[in-house]
Amino acid sequence: MHRSGQPLYHLPGDALRAGKSAAPQAGAIRRRRYDVEQPVNDETVIMWFRQDLRLADNPALVAACRQGRVVPVYIFDDMNAGDWLPGAASRWWLHQSLTSLAASLDNRLLVLRGDPRKLIPELVRQYQAGAVFWNRCYEPWQMQRDQQIKKQLGDQGIPAYSSKASLLWEPWEVHKQDGTPYRVFTPFYRNGCLGQPEPRLPLPAPDLLRLAGESHTDVGSLDLMPSINWYESLASRWTSGEAGASTALQRFLEQGLQQYKKGRDFPALKAVSRLSPYLHHGEISPFQVWHAAKQFDTTARAEEQTEHFIRELVWREFSCHLLYHFPHLTRQNLQPRFDRFPWRDDEPALRRWQHGMTGYPIVDAGMRELWQTGYMHNRVRMIVASFLVKNLMIHWHRGEDWFWDCLVDADLASNSASWQWVAGCGADAAPYFRIFNPVTQGGKFDPHGEYVRSYIPEIAALPDRWLHDPSSAPAAILEQAGIVLDQHYPRAMVDLRDSRERALAAYQSIKGD
Repeated sequence: MHRSGQPLYHLPGDALRAGKSAAPQAGAIRRRRYDVEQPVNDETVIMWFRQDLRLADNPALVAACRQGRVVPVYIFDDMNAGDWLPGAASRWWLHQSLTSLAASLDNRLLVLRGDPRKLIPELVRQYQAGAVFWNRCYEPWQMQRDQQIKKQLGDQGIPAYSSKASLLWEPWEVHKQDGTPYRVFTPFYRNGCLGQPEPRLPLPAPDLLRLAGESHTDVGSLDLMPSINWYESLASRWTSGEAGASTALQRFLEQGLQQYKKGRDFPALKAVSRLSPYLHHGEISPFQVWHAAKQFDTTARAEEQTEHFIRELVWREFSCHLLYHFPHLTRQNLQPRFDRFPWRDDEPALRRWQHGMTGYPIVDAGMRELWQTGYMHNRVRMIVASFLVKNLMIHWHRGEDWFWDCLVDADLASNSASWQWVAGCGADAAPYFRIFNPVTQGGKFDPHGEYVRSYIPEIAALPDRWLHDPSSAPAAILEQAGIVLDQHYPRAMVDLRDSRERALAAYQSIKGD
């Protein structure tokens, strides 16, 4: 089942939505004065926006502006993505983000749908462009496509310049001493990344944007919005775009960072950044996030909290590192012995998990949060994923696909690597015997039930003691709370002890293969 149908804290070098002054020529946007080089040429060039939907800290855009007049273009590539065309929630976010970017570009963003391998050369001919600029993407299908386009343009004598904008370190820059890729996060972080020079400072937005092309953007022509209006709750909770990203970062620095180390595990607390969708769509860069966190508060206690946050930021880098070096990560087990794992095909059980009706409140609250908000707290993501692949023994592909469709931050590298981690079949995977108990996890990380009660109001009257395991509550307690199991809320769909033993036996059966 699919779902089809002004910043408070100025980042280093930030130039979000600076006011316009009298334009020196038609199609030019004058912004705050920064020490940015003026154009060295006066030709027309193409700036191809992709997962970098921002003006600040956009290396390709800065380079394009130095070259001359810019034709800004976004292409929704539904020809090469294959199984990884953005899901419904991501498409909704993309629509809002492109609308925001277009406004920043005086509605001169050209939006197209189709195959960039045909459209980019056509745009070069149409505008007699002298060069094409873009920032690199790292999904396997995008890298293959971009290489083809670069060769096509090169054969025509048109240079194509790509820049690093969405990762702090390129995947080929971080490797072990023997040249092989890291497969374990801690050495990747400590030896690989922290052993590199500190990430560069963010770039300012161009002082002068001289835009070529038409002055009308029709984001609606991409047909990204769902035909069924299920997304109102998403719209009420998120502000997409570059300014929204800056506000989200500021909110986290002021309200969440100083309790991040421990608070990030408690879903009812506002202790996590919620920056993942902004990072994925490139409305903010990891360079901006890294340096804003480092510079916000340099007290000893804040430095400790910041270190933990930076570590999580590097987890994103690690996932991209894995996907680059192991491009089959999206579907193939990194540990081949898991090819023999006896997954269960149980569609009714899968649907109960998807709809938040498992009978285990922390799991169901997470799945309902996902559906209502397009997001799920990271601790809860681990709990619900463990329940699916271990207690229900349903293939991690099914969870990967559901998250892909429902998450506004659906990122191919992070989604694939994280599901393999939970299933035990990936790099640096969780041990097969680590099976999260949703009752104990709920009691530990949502002890007073604020999170669960916010998404499962039908059991809100239960005392905290029984909130995370209604099926074990005495009849008198249920009656007093006005709850009839399987009428107001489902009974637990599996016995945790029995399903744990079943999973351990299945893992044991492939051990040594």
